[in-house]
Amino acid sequence: MKHAEMIKLGISIGDLNGIGSEIVLKTFDDSRMLDFCTPIIFASSKIINFLKKYYKLDVHFQGIDDPSKAIDGKINVMNLWKENVNINFGEEDPKVGEYAFKSLEAATSALKEDKIDVLVTAPINKSTIQSEKFNFPGHTDYLAKELKGESLMLMITDNLKVGLLTDHVALKDIAKVITPELIEKKIKIIQQTLKQDFRVEKPRIAVLGINPHSGDHGVIGKEDEEVLKPTLQKIRDKGDLVFGPYSADSFFGSKNYKNFDAVVASYHDQGLIPFKTLSFGRGVNFTAGLSKVRTSPDHGTAFEIAGKNEANISSFKEAVFKAIEIYKAREEYTELTKNPLKKQGKKI
Repeated sequence: MKHAEMIKLGISIGDLNGIGSEIVLKTFDDSRMLDFCTPIIFASSKIINFLKKYYKLDVHFQGIDDPSKAIDGKINVMNLWKENVNINFGEEDPKVGEYAFKSLEAATSALKEDKIDVLVTAPINKSTIQSEKFNFPGHTDYLAKELKGESLMLMITDNLKVGLLTDHVALKDIAKVITPELIEKKIKIIQQTLKQDFRVEKPRIAVLGINPHSGDHGVIGKEDEEVLKPTLQKIRDKGDLVFGPYSADSFFGSKNYKNFDAVVASYHDQGLIPFKTLSFGRGVNFTAGLSKVRTSPDHGTAFEIAGKNEANISSFKEAVFKAIEIYKAREEYTELTKNPLKKQGKKI
């Protein structure tokens, strides 16, 4: 297993007109962060130098042309382009979106080729990044395709984990998308990630209902009665600790979430509104279900404060730490799976 300081942590720069570059540079402006990982920012030395001066940061970095040349104890910048980029903070610009994709594409390629160990993505603008090569609602779906895995958006803090049955799906389509097959697949992903990435041996998972009050026995929609409940019962019959569906409106306020290792929400806002209310600035978005580790902060480009030197780095810094922790936990799990005798006397 690699020591934490040897982990190569790739960073895609995100939308340069947003706060991504600010939170990346300010995170590693603290030189102590270099004790935990070797950061590799996928961008260009020219743009990083401009941003460093703009934000008046005393960060020292070195340009490289391949991740293998990254030096421990340094901020490394993988040079992807040489030309100037016209930055207008807070503005949507398809040209800037092209550079966001160049960074993500190169970082993902490095991740696939094991040239970096983990990936932390700075926020993109989901509109301006769209192209023939990127026709996805966000990072999660793109990475699932590139890494050929079944993904699940899992929002995490130390004491709260919220996964989603559906993520970037229009509200009008939710009921059609949630099928028994989808439910079983997503719960299987979250069970596995709790075991291998968070050292939970027998996960307890709560599932929130699709409709208000979980449908009130079919009075407010039939999806909970006809789809969700029988599927959860089928999963329980296999011996898995999966409970629900719970009425979403009172689940978090009653602190019931504290009784479970993870909560599965039926759709995006049902899970993310309470998650961000309880943990905003400390939460991390983790893409579960993939063969590689990817995390990101729990916020977007924040165009309204971009370039104003006001961005909070807490969530991005947490994303760095979580990527390292998950990588180490997964390495340990893999080792124990190969050598089960090592598990004796060792709590995981």
